[in-house]
Amino acid sequence: MHGYRWRTVRAHVQTWRPYTLAYPALIGVAGAALAGAANRPGLLVLAAVVPALGWLSGHYLGDWFDRGLDAIEKPQRPIPSGRLSQDAALACGILCALTSAILATAANWRILPVFVVTIAGVIGYSAVFKARGLAGNLVRGALTALALVIGAMLTGGTPPWVLLPVALAFLLHDAASNLVGAIRDVDGDRQGGYASVPVLRGVPHAVRTALGLYLLAVAVLGTAAAGAPDPGAQLGLTAAAALAGAAAFRVLARHVTELTRPRALRAHEILVAERLVLTCSVIAGAAGRWLALGLLVPALAVSLAAQAAMRSRHEFATPMTLEKRA
Repeated sequence: MHGYRWRTVRAHVQTWRPYTLAYPALIGVAGAALAGAANRPGLLVLAAVVPALGWLSGHYLGDWFDRGLDAIEKPQRPIPSGRLSQDAALACGILCALTSAILATAANWRILPVFVVTIAGVIGYSAVFKARGLAGNLVRGALTALALVIGAMLTGGTPPWVLLPVALAFLLHDAASNLVGAIRDVDGDRQGGYASVPVLRGVPHAVRTALGLYLLAVAVLGTAAAGAPDPGAQLGLTAAAALAGAAAFRVLARHVTELTRPRALRAHEILVAERLVLTCSVIAGAAGRWLALGLLVPALAVSLAAQAAMRSRHEFATPMTLEKRA
């Protein structure tokens, strides 16, 4: 019995992808900081929790929608392996979404329509747009932009105009990151009938498109720093993030004609860490470098450690797993 319970708990933790959870939390904090809540610790905590719960909901619901696709190339994942039931994943996704919605609307009832659009986007991405080329990548990026808006609205007001270029930057950035993930999954997407950009246009075109989106995102965010209370702090961390982004795309560019899944995963792992730095650049510009660094250091440490411990096993089936499936 204890072994079964541990197996179930581990399946839930794997579904959470702990190496990604700091990102939505920091996005929410960035939104709140841009809305002037830097000196309200309780609200910053709420701004971290609400998007993180929504992110968890997206993981559960995404895995529920992708269970057939994952069974093709990722049978080791919790649902296709049978370690997490379909019903449990669906119930947990709904529960996380409802909890996030209750917390958000209790702080500001005006968030409700934004939240409804966000959840519709989560479902729409997994059920429809993920299989529809660049549209899916852009929808995925829009979800992060909406999380930033929700973080800002948790302060009780409407989103400030200063949020607009930052939201656009994160939409572009996460569309690029999501496209890199599609490059990693091109073989499975092709087998599953998913018309992603690398399936439709090839990996080299997908790499160029992702790079273009990424460069545009960094340019927009760098330009937005001019209006920040501490532009130097924002630009400094933006530059550091750009260096990490360059390292990720260097991996892709060097092996673009023979890009293996592990190499594509490595590039995506760098972007998972890079986006934490990029998000904290916004926090630094709006609320000061010390708050940003105080959040960034533990977030990076947890993300890097969690990726090293569990990322490859979550993405790649072991020979033993493939043998069991056969």
